[in-house]
Amino acid sequence: MRHSAYNLAASGLKIDWTRMPTYNTIMSVAAGAGLLLVVALGRQLLSPGRRIVPEAWALAFGALAFVLIATGLHMTLTWPLAGQGFPFDNIVFGEPSLGFGVLLGCASIYLWKRGAALVEDPDRLTRTAGLASPISVFVFGMGLACFGIAAAGWKYTLFSAPPEEPISGEFADHPMLEASFISSLYVLVGIGAILFPLALLRPKGWPVRVVGVVWALSGLAFLFFGGMNYFTHIGLIVNTM
Repeated sequence: MRHSAYNLAASGLKIDWTRMPTYNTIMSVAAGAGLLLVVALGRQLLSPGRRIVPEAWALAFGALAFVLIATGLHMTLTWPLAGQGFPFDNIVFGEPSLGFGVLLGCASIYLWKRGAALVEDPDRLTRTAGLASPISVFVFGMGLACFGIAAAGWKYTLFSAPPEEPISGEFADHPMLEASFISSLYVLVGIGAILFPLALLRPKGWPVRVVGVVWALSGLAFLFFGGMNYFTHIGLIVNTM
């Protein structure tokens, strides 16, 4: 994930990294993994007779929730994040990560405490839909937030990489390219989120399939993009110290 530092980088970007926390690498990996695991658990719940080990899912969701809540909460409450002109990072990365982390944490606690009763219920789809219905209002709201972030990314090219950043910096002369890529990922997540309440009403209808596809695609993209950023962000730090 990127900052709109292209204009600042025109004459050689220098960043005071002691004032610039940058951990959206692990946030991206955790968010991507979380989306993929939500889709995977949903598929298992939709498969009659499929054996589910709730404790395993609780541990996975709990681990990801810890990462997203810790980093998202710090980024959300640190305003602005740094003195380099990137205060929008708090909104773009911190708040969605915090929200998603809390949702995963709640799911982890429930699966650890009551997961066995859920998976053994002959009508587990109806039970799952009933449990998730109240929180679906928040999921829907975060879907709208994702659309807002995507629109801001396109309008203000928030995610364009500076020339000093390896790989992504090769496209610094085309700031809309990466802005469109990241904004498109937020759109995919947003589509799944706004369809989530409808998917709960029709657990075997087309909304469930759409949610699964868009969250799987965006999850894969965030996972691999976050992994790549471990190289590109280290390179950016070295090149701008």
